[in-house]
Amino acid sequence: MKIILVGCGKIGTTIVESLVAEGHDIVAIDSDPALLAEITNIYDVMGICGNGADSDILLEADVSKAELLIAVTGSDELNMLSCFIARRLGAQNTIARIRNPEYNDKSLGFLRKELELSMSINPDLLAAHELFNILKFPSALKIETFSRRNLEMVELRLKPDSVLDGVKLNELRDKYRAKVLICCVKRGDQVFIPDGNFTLRSDDRIGITASPTEIHKFLRGLGLLQKQARSVMLLGGSRTARYLAEMLIGIGCHVKIVEQDERVATELCEALPDAVIIHGDGARQELLLEEGLRSLDAFVSLTNMDEENILTSIFASSQNVPKVIAKVNRDELGAMAEKLGLDTLVSPKRIMADVLVSYARALQNSLGSSVETLYKLMEGDAEALEFKVKADPRLTNVPLKELSLKPGTLIAGIIRDRKTIIPGGNDVILPDDRVVIVAAGQRFSDLSDILR
Repeated sequence: MKIILVGCGKIGTTIVESLVAEGHDIVAIDSDPALLAEITNIYDVMGICGNGADSDILLEADVSKAELLIAVTGSDELNMLSCFIARRLGAQNTIARIRNPEYNDKSLGFLRKELELSMSINPDLLAAHELFNILKFPSALKIETFSRRNLEMVELRLKPDSVLDGVKLNELRDKYRAKVLICCVKRGDQVFIPDGNFTLRSDDRIGITASPTEIHKFLRGLGLLQKQARSVMLLGGSRTARYLAEMLIGIGCHVKIVEQDERVATELCEALPDAVIIHGDGARQELLLEEGLRSLDAFVSLTNMDEENILTSIFASSQNVPKVIAKVNRDELGAMAEKLGLDTLVSPKRIMADVLVSYARALQNSLGSSVETLYKLMEGDAEALEFKVKADPRLTNVPLKELSLKPGTLIAGIIRDRKTIIPGGNDVILPDDRVVIVAAGQRFSDLSDILR
C-alpha cells in the first residue's frame, strides 16, 4: 500500500520503521534535509525534502495514488493543512497528529469533518490513557483492552518467590478456579505462545487474557492484586501529565505535579485547580522526599528527557514507592531501564505507531474480516489483534480443535454479545463475533491468515 508520511522526527521515524516492516511503499516528506537523509539511509523509503503542505511537494510524492497520508510534524496546524490539501489532490485517507488540548475539545469533531480527516491522533492523550489504566490496576506492567473493555490483556512479571513458579498452564484453571488464559510468555529474549504443558518460571513476563472480573479474581487468588493508586506524583508538567491528572482527579485521586518551568507550573495551577502543583526541580531527591515521595501509591516520571525519567524512577523505586512508571521513548534506553529494574515503561511514539499499523492493516484488508485493534506485546515481540468476524466456512462454526493454525498463533478470546469466552477446543467462532488472536513471529491482516 502506498503511504505518504509528512514529518520525520522521533515519532515519524518510529512510524516509518513500523510501516516498512509491514511491507508498505513509503514516501517520507520533511523540510530538514539531514533528517530525511538519515531516514532514507536506514530504511528503504523514498524521501522528498520540502513542506508537506505545499501542493507541488505533494504532487511530486504522487499523492493522488496514495491510499493513506499521515502528517506528524511538530505543528498541529501544518498537519491539518497537509491532510486537507492531500484530500483535495486525491489521497484516499488522511491522519493528522493533533496535540494541542484546545483542538482536542469540542472543536475536534468539527475539524475532522471539515478537513475530511480519516482520523486524528494525539500521542499525549493515548499515553495518558495507558498510564491511567495501569494506575487503576497497579499489579500490571501493561494493560490492553478489547471490545469496549469486555476482554482485557494484562502483562505481569513473575517475581522470584511467585506461587506460579513451576506451575504448568493446564493446572491453572483447576487450581485457581478462574477463567483466564496465559496466552504469551517472554523468558529472557525468547517469546512463547504456550500450550497446556508449558511450565512457568520466576522472572517470566506473562500475558493473561480474560474478562476484567476474572483477571481480578485470578490475581486476588495469587495475592498479587495491588490496590488502585490514590496518591500519585507526576514529574514534569507535559501535556501527557495534564491529561493524566485530569483523569486521576476525576476518580478521586490526590495528584501532585512537580514542574521546573515557572510559566508551565502557573498554567497548570490555572488548568488543574484540584491538583497540587510544585514549582521545583524534580531531579533533586531532597525535593521529592520533602513532598512525600515515601508515602505515595505511585510515581510517574514524564519529563522530556528519558535519562531523567529513568534515574528519578530508580530513586522512587529505592524509596519503596509501590508503583513506579517512566516515560521512555528511546528503545535502547528502554532496554537499559528494564535491566536496571524498571518494569513499567510507556513510550508515546510506540503507542502511536501501533495505532497507525492497525489502521493501515485494516485499510489494506479487503476480505471478510478486518483488524479492529492491534497491540504490540512483550516489548514488541508479539502482537494481539482483534478481528470482527464475517461468514467464512473455513473459520466459522468449526470447533477450534479442528482448525489448523499457523505456528506461534493462539486464539486468546472470543467476545459474543458482550460475553467473554476464554476458548476451549470445542468452542466455535460465529459470524459477528469479535476474536482476539495472539501471535509471535507472524503478521496478520485478516482472520483467515491464522490458518495454515
